[in-house]
Amino acid sequence: MTDVLRRGRASLAFSFFAQGATFALLVTRIPAIQDRYGISDGLLPVFLAAVPILAGVGSVTTEQLVKRVRPSRLLRWSQPVVLLALLGVGAGGSGVMAELGLALAAFGLAVGALDASMNMLGVSLQRTYGRSIMLSFHAAYSLGGIVGASLAWAGAHWQLALWVSYLPVVAVLLPATLVGSRWYVDGEAGAVQEEAGGGGGGGAVVFKLLLPLCLVMTFAYIGDSTVSNWSAKYLKDVLGSSEQLATVPYNVYMVTTLVGRAIGDFGVRRFGAAAVVRIGALVAAGGFAVVSVAPDAWVGMLGFTLLGLGLCVLVPQTFAAAGRLFPGASDAAIARLNIFNYVGFLIGSPLVGALGDTWSYRGAMLVPMVLVLVTLGYARSFAAQPDRYGGGHERPRTADVGRGSNGL
Repeated sequence: MTDVLRRGRASLAFSFFAQGATFALLVTRIPAIQDRYGISDGLLPVFLAAVPILAGVGSVTTEQLVKRVRPSRLLRWSQPVVLLALLGVGAGGSGVMAELGLALAAFGLAVGALDASMNMLGVSLQRTYGRSIMLSFHAAYSLGGIVGASLAWAGAHWQLALWVSYLPVVAVLLPATLVGSRWYVDGEAGAVQEEAGGGGGGGAVVFKLLLPLCLVMTFAYIGDSTVSNWSAKYLKDVLGSSEQLATVPYNVYMVTTLVGRAIGDFGVRRFGAAAVVRIGALVAAGGFAVVSVAPDAWVGMLGFTLLGLGLCVLVPQTFAAAGRLFPGASDAAIARLNIFNYVGFLIGSPLVGALGDTWSYRGAMLVPMVLVLVTLGYARSFAAQPDRYGGGHERPRTADVGRGSNGL
């Protein structure tokens, strides 16, 4: 049984890694994609917004599909679609925007199903283990993002065609994820529903109870999208750095995100999820404050370092908290919660940009700071239920052990 869990955990971690690399390869080559298809600056936001909107549709659809199909099966087949869609983005005819639109539509719909099903399996596996492991999966995602961004930099440096950059990655990751999917471990929501009693609505998701976690998810992604979209511009235009130095903050943010997630599970086991979320929110708010008042680029990079260490814990723990809150309907809760990932992404970048243009970019950085601080009021939603899990820790679900996706 232990080998089943180890293989399940490793294969799911690799899936997170692959998705991190895939997403980074897409978003870091947006200028090259824009040039290839001749997309105007005015039309580009439409294409970019379409992806998270369709991903939200994919997540909603996943909530319905998991009533009939195991999450492992959805993940097994949505990940290849995402990879092939990435290749389609790079291989479309020059200037043929219809081909780009189709590829991005497939990417968006599939990535919504992929994100939701990955986190469903992660929450289920954490419950089976009986201890916090959710941050380790998101650490694998961060590592994949660093690798993907590095490969994208190499492609841009050597002026490789998009499809030349993407094809080797897809050729490696697609068969690897398909092979790894044989060892995914599914959970049985019904096995916990009997334990849940009436808590969390039993087998139903009560949105009023889920709402605090939805807000935390939204605020976390507003903060994340602020860093990914505005860190380079902020360092160059506001803090007067060189163009080369302006590329550093996002890399620093990704590295510190990886470090924070790699050690975060130990903090959750020692201090509890609520305490880790509070600390993460305070550190992230401090990071935004430092960025806002930074006198030069190096102090600004210190702020972005703090942001990575603080924000990195919020999203994984929000998914885990949804699983604890609705143990009899965790898959449905995670699918709904996942939608607010894309809501935050859609709101964050335009919000900071609009405030920066009409007010100041220093002042704009204070808005995500305040939103992150608001999450402190919702920290109690992250506490494990002692009557359900014993002493504030999750209890192993022995009914899950050994139920790999081969049994579908």
